[in-house]
Amino acid sequence: MRKTDEILEIMQIFAKENPQPQCELNFHNPYTLLVAVMLSAQSTDKGVNKATEALFKVADTPYKMLNLGLENLKGYIKTIGLYNNKAKNIMQMSKQLIDDFGGEVPADRDVLTTLAGVGRKTANVLMNVWYHQPTLAVDTHVMRIAHRLDFSKGKTPLEVEKDLMKVLPEDMIVNTNHWLVLFGRYLCKAQRPECERCPISSYCHCADKRI
Repeated sequence: MRKTDEILEIMQIFAKENPQPQCELNFHNPYTLLVAVMLSAQSTDKGVNKATEALFKVADTPYKMLNLGLENLKGYIKTIGLYNNKAKNIMQMSKQLIDDFGGEVPADRDVLTTLAGVGRKTANVLMNVWYHQPTLAVDTHVMRIAHRLDFSKGKTPLEVEKDLMKVLPEDMIVNTNHWLVLFGRYLCKAQRPECERCPISSYCHCADKRI
């Protein structure tokens, strides 16, 4: 694993390149963010945004979602991968919010993960993006970048998350997920990383910049 001071140097470069990174999913309240993140699993943010543009006009609260109904929800999200299971989880999650939390999205990661279809990664995104908490969601982009840059040897998202949380200061953790996701999405891609445009290429330990 790379030395802590080098990890911080790299993160400071990301901070200089993009001081205010933003989540690329469209949302306007914690509920729509939660739904969008649930839909984004194994799907692109672009694809999710295309589907939710119409969906959120008719169902942007758990009450409206239940009124919309399962089959109608499927109609809005059928272009998204695994839409059948995602629709079922969204309906169940919406019912849980109404029955157990008065329709409000709880600001507690452990509580969030008790909701249908909400795992640690989804809960971390919500806590970070909406509630501005220093949580770190590890998706495929973050996992890949963490390994390529030797930030972590972790074999699971939780192991990578814990390794990064140990070395990063709290004020940096808030933006780390966005920095790594955007870096992985647009530069350090899985198949064809654009090393010639990489702002941290001098730190890369990969012999040919591709692993």
